[in-house]
Amino acid sequence: MIRSNRPKIEIRRSMDVSQFSHLNAAGEASMVDISAKPPSGRVARAEALIRMEQATLTAIFGGGVAKGDVLAVARVAGIQGAKRTAELIPLCHPVFLTKVSVDFAQTDDHHLLVRTECKVTGPTGVEMEALTAASIAALTVYDMCKSTDRGMTIESIGLTHKSGGKSGSWDVAGTHR
Repeated sequence: MIRSNRPKIEIRRSMDVSQFSHLNAAGEASMVDISAKPPSGRVARAEALIRMEQATLTAIFGGGVAKGDVLAVARVAGIQGAKRTAELIPLCHPVFLTKVSVDFAQTDDHHLLVRTECKVTGPTGVEMEALTAASIAALTVYDMCKSTDRGMTIESIGLTHKSGGKSGSWDVAGTHR
């Protein structure tokens, strides 16, 4: 008898597994087949908001952080995170990214906003890549500043825009754009 090492998700008998795109007929985790989907231009944007002491924000924008240029390192980390999303998030398809950008803005005396954008031409979207870029950039800011501001919090991470593909465009209201 051949045994599978794949994790099996328990499904209640009354539940129809066909309603879940990442489960096969046996209720096992499965990557969605996108081979029949036509390629299209796709864009996703995400944001992360980090709360910190005012002195920390001043040091970040003034070059006064002992570990170096926080925003430059966080930008590169966010880009690397987007490129490695398929390795980090189970069942995500690897995509050929055509653009990744990571930008920062101070929204008030205590908040740093991370904005990301990812683009691809392909059969699947880049929402997870944009969210991963925002997450990794925010975590990198925390890592570089934690020695002086352990109370920092990443207050929110969310998708703000997606376009392309069969479902078209979507924007969230109330972002910091």
